[in-house]
Amino acid sequence: MKNLFSVCVAISLLVSGINSVTAEDEANSLTYEVDLRTVTEGFDGKTCWVQARTGAIPQTGNFPATIVLTMQKLLLSGSDVFYALNEMRTSDGENWIGPIEHSTLGRRRLSKTREIAVCDFTPGWHAMTKKLLGTGHSVRYENNKVMHVRKRSVAYSVYHQKDHSWSEWAAMAMPDLPEFENCGAGSAQRVDLEDGTILLPVYFKTKTARQYSSTVVLCEFDGEKLTYKKHGSAHTIPVKRGLYEPSLTKFQKKYYLTMRNDEKGHVSVSDDGLNYSQPIVWKFDDGRELGNYNTQQHWVTHSDTLFLVYTRRGANNDHVFRHRAPLFMAQVDPKTLRVIRKTERVIVPEKGARMGNFAVVKVSPYESWVTVAEWMQPVGIEKYGSNNRIYTARIKWSRLSKSE
Repeated sequence: MKNLFSVCVAISLLVSGINSVTAEDEANSLTYEVDLRTVTEGFDGKTCWVQARTGAIPQTGNFPATIVLTMQKLLLSGSDVFYALNEMRTSDGENWIGPIEHSTLGRRRLSKTREIAVCDFTPGWHAMTKKLLGTGHSVRYENNKVMHVRKRSVAYSVYHQKDHSWSEWAAMAMPDLPEFENCGAGSAQRVDLEDGTILLPVYFKTKTARQYSSTVVLCEFDGEKLTYKKHGSAHTIPVKRGLYEPSLTKFQKKYYLTMRNDEKGHVSVSDDGLNYSQPIVWKFDDGRELGNYNTQQHWVTHSDTLFLVYTRRGANNDHVFRHRAPLFMAQVDPKTLRVIRKTERVIVPEKGARMGNFAVVKVSPYESWVTVAEWMQPVGIEKYGSNNRIYTARIKWSRLSKSE
């Protein structure tokens, strides 16, 4: 593994020409630059780093936040066979410490043949308690293979800044109903409300059902324990695994929920954060389907403009597993719930590896990061140039005068 303690690549891409991102009568339009960096890279051929996601702890000083990045090793010979979560961190945006393995975020033995682990983990700052709260879900293994019929729980852990440790991961109690036997918050973006309550997207089903439903759970968090209060409307479609891996954002006065489906990604909107409109298929503003399928989409939210980060077909990427690279970012029209095609930009290029498991964090009002790892399955994709890089695509906002 190379360059574990420093940033090893820095590429600045000027992204301009974003049209219609603000009202026509505004004096300036929003533009951004993408500063693409590699945190670490190196591929051993047997395992790889995956699920790279960051949380930002506000701080004083020249750099606006301490960034805590979590990731875990994947066994390449299996399917979704994950090991303990590791941490990397930086307080200046340049120099990284780690990776450091946390046993509190590792596997637990259930029997001679069965283990349970936490995965699909996303750290996020909780302003009311001044704690970094990570959420995800549990996964169960038998003889180191994912159990086909299994219980799943919403998993969470709290970061302790003083000693850079994570609490033992715990499961949030859900209503004792069959439909919540398999319920998780894997890879979810959440929204924290001003009173400290949390809107956490989850997906759920009975253990033996085929299709998932997505909903948003209102939670309380006291700095240590995450507690279910109630959940909102549930949504699914009768297509393969239904709607799952939901991600949420609040833009201006509405809430927007994007959901994965095996064939087509979907989006929905809400006035109160709990009750959502009937999901619709993601499309471009010209009416053509976005082309995202069987992977996540996440939000980059600026005070003026709503953006979606996604992968899709039709980008000379047929050699990439499920077309999960490159990562695109484009503006969303909040009225039509469509992606504005002319604003689409590549923010992380493809080198053969899939990059569908990623996350977004707001570092400051002037900067957001998209973090992703090159997932080195299937075997042989390194021939396209991938090397299990962990990228941070740093979105740096600015204003472009109309006179320019």
